[in-house]
Amino acid sequence: MTDMIRNPILPGFNPDPSICRVGDDYYIATSTFEWYPGVQIHHSRDLANWRLVTRPLTTESQLDMRGNPDSCGIWAPCLSYADGLFWLIYTDMKRYEGNFKDGHNYLVTAPSIEGPWSAPIYLNSSGFDPSLFHDEDGRKWLLNLQWDYRQREGGDRFGGILLQQYDAERCCLVGPVHNIFAGTEMKLTEGPHLYRHDGWYHLLVAEGGTGYDHAVTMARSREITGPYDVHPDNPVLTSRGDPENPLQRAGHADLVETPAGETWMVHLCGRPLPGTRRSPRGRETAIQKVEWGADGWLRLAQGGNTPALEVPMPGIEQRLPAEEEAHDFHLGTLPQVFQWLRTPQPERLFSLRDRPGYLRLFGRESVGSWFEQALVARRQDSLHCAAETMLEFEPEGLQQFAGLIAYYNRFKFHYLAVARNDSGDKVLSLISCCDEWPTGNLTTVDTGVVLRPGLPVRLGMDIREGELQFRYAHGGVDWQPVGPVLDASLLSDEGSGRAHGYFTGNFLGIAAHDISGRGTSADFAEFRYRRMVN
Repeated sequence: MTDMIRNPILPGFNPDPSICRVGDDYYIATSTFEWYPGVQIHHSRDLANWRLVTRPLTTESQLDMRGNPDSCGIWAPCLSYADGLFWLIYTDMKRYEGNFKDGHNYLVTAPSIEGPWSAPIYLNSSGFDPSLFHDEDGRKWLLNLQWDYRQREGGDRFGGILLQQYDAERCCLVGPVHNIFAGTEMKLTEGPHLYRHDGWYHLLVAEGGTGYDHAVTMARSREITGPYDVHPDNPVLTSRGDPENPLQRAGHADLVETPAGETWMVHLCGRPLPGTRRSPRGRETAIQKVEWGADGWLRLAQGGNTPALEVPMPGIEQRLPAEEEAHDFHLGTLPQVFQWLRTPQPERLFSLRDRPGYLRLFGRESVGSWFEQALVARRQDSLHCAAETMLEFEPEGLQQFAGLIAYYNRFKFHYLAVARNDSGDKVLSLISCCDEWPTGNLTTVDTGVVLRPGLPVRLGMDIREGELQFRYAHGGVDWQPVGPVLDASLLSDEGSGRAHGYFTGNFLGIAAHDISGRGTSADFAEFRYRRMVN
C-alpha cells in the first residue's frame, strides 16, 4: 500500500473537473473543447485510480463543432445524479476571441453512465460554465456566469453568477433570473457549483482566470438567492503565491462526499516544464482532502490553501499507467484513447473496415482546419514519451501528405509527413508552425530522405521535456533521426506569445491531408505510445 494519492489523478489535458458519486462509484467529467466525441467521463471506486468509461456526446444533434475556433467547443461540463438519472450540462462555445462569447448551454440525461444519452435540451446562452443543483426540496437550479461584452475598467467581462430554476417536467428554465454573486477582488468569477451543508447554501466558484492566478473562492448564504458572504480565509485553494509548487494554476473545483462522510475536492491544475511557464500536458485534474470546520466553513485538510502533490489516504494503492500502449487496429473499432477534431461524421475522416487491420485516413482539409481535418490522436500525459506508427501512403502530388504529428492547435504543431517534392520523389517533409499569434509562421523542410515507392515507412518521435526529435525507419534500415531537434514547449497553453489563452493540451497522433479535395487515403498499421516519466 502506498497510503498516498499522488496528483494529478487525471493527467494530460483533463481540465474543469465535475465530480459526482452514485453509491460506491465516483465519476468525473472534464472538458474536451474541440476534440470529438465530447466530454470525458472517468470512473473510480477509490478516488485514486480512474478509468475512462465514456465520451457521451457522440451524435450530430448533441454536438457539431465544425467551424468552432481553437479552444472552443465543450467548456466545463457539469455531471450530477438525481431521480435515477445522470444529468450532464455542457456549453458548446462558438466564439472565443474578442468581446463577445457565443456559447450555448445544453442538458442531456441517461439512466446509466454508458447511456443511452438523450437528445439535448437547450437551456440558455447567457454565459458559460453552467451547472445544475438539485436542492433538498426537489427543485433544480441552473447556474452559469453572465458574460458582459462591454469594455469596463480592468477588462473584467465576467458579470456575476446567474441562478434560475429548471422545470424538469417542462424541460425548460422558468421564473426570474437572479444574479447571486458578483465575485471578489480577484475577478473573473466563473465555474459555479452549489451545495447544501448544515443549513447553508455554499457557493464554490473559480476566480482569477485559468492561468497562474487561478483560485477557488467559496461563499455562503441561508437563502439560495443570496446574499452570499465570502469565506473568511478566501481563497480556499490557489497556487498563485507558491511558484515552486509543482501543481500550478490550481482552481476550478468541485466537491464530493464519500459514503463515510468525508469530503474531497477535485480541481484543475497544470504542471509546467521545469524552469518555464509552459505546460504541454495542458490543464489536468488533481484531488485534495477538505474538512468542514467548527465555524461551518470548508478548508484544506492539510491546512493553508495551496494544493498538495501527495494526499494521505490510508489503505490506498495507486496504480501507475502502463509504460507502453500498442494499437494495431485489428478490432474494427477506434481505440478509446483516441479522439478527432470537431466533426460528428468520423466516417468522412477514417475507416477501420476498408482495409481490415489498418486505420485508413481520408485526406481532407489542411492541417489546422476548423471544419474537417483527418487527424486522430491521443493526449500527451508524460514529459518524457515516444510515439510510433507505420504508414503506407502514395501521395499523388504536393497537395497530399500524411504522417505522424504532435498537435496543439492550428498555430502550434510539428508534423513529419510523407509527401512529394518538386522532382516527383516521395520524401519525408517536416512541417512546423511555431505560434506567433495571431499570424503563425509555417515552415516546411525537405529532410532529404527519399522513400521507395510501394514500401511502408515507420515514423517515430521522442519528446524529452521541451525537446522533440523525429525519427524514421525504411527499407530495412533501422531507426534514424530526421530533421532538427524541435521546441516541444511551444505545444502548450502558454506557448502562444501570451501568458495563456488556449485551453487544451498537446496531442500525439496520425494525420492525412489532401488540399486538392480528392480525398487521397493513407493506411496506418499501428500506433504505439510509450511513457518514460509521468
